[in-house]
Amino acid sequence: MDKIRLEILGLSSSQSQSGSFALVLGEVNGNRRLPIIIGMFEAQAIAIEIERITPNRPMTHDLFKSFAHNFKFDVNEVLISDLKEGVFFAKLICSNGEQTVEIDSRPSDAIAIGIRFSVPIFTYEAVLSEAGIILTDEVTEESKGVLEEGEEPVAATSSVEELKDYSTEKLQDLLKDALNNEDYERAAKIRDEMNKRN
Repeated sequence: MDKIRLEILGLSSSQSQSGSFALVLGEVNGNRRLPIIIGMFEAQAIAIEIERITPNRPMTHDLFKSFAHNFKFDVNEVLISDLKEGVFFAKLICSNGEQTVEIDSRPSDAIAIGIRFSVPIFTYEAVLSEAGIILTDEVTEESKGVLEEGEEPVAATSSVEELKDYSTEKLQDLLKDALNNEDYERAAKIRDEMNKRN
């Protein structure tokens, strides 16, 4: 199975879920985005390493790196391997020079560890096709703030329950609007609602 390389594009706090963050991964040399909702601790671990901040005491992911180096094995890559019922699964591909093993992980932990080893992040086409969001350069009239006659404005913080009430066509419009506004967390929720209907 061909792997697609991803890069970290951003990390933003969740406006609808307290304590959650949206980690946005982007297809290298492509226009698809893969938003993943992660916890506060994992977001902090990723942000600290991206910003090259050294904490007073090692975090769990730093401990993993020290443990790996002391026992002479390295992480070679992070692989977001599967998506089941809206939940992402990942693997750390590790090697001691003679043997390669795959260790199951949550994507947030795998990425937090992977950036400490400066390794690439990959996924499969099937995962990106199902959960990826295509970023376009189109700017819809709605995203400019212009509504069609008789159309009701939609609050940017619509809950998942409210999304269930919209038609597929309306969800597609909302998805374009969320992408144009770079609201990847909302786009991920809309995408999940659309996937439930397929």
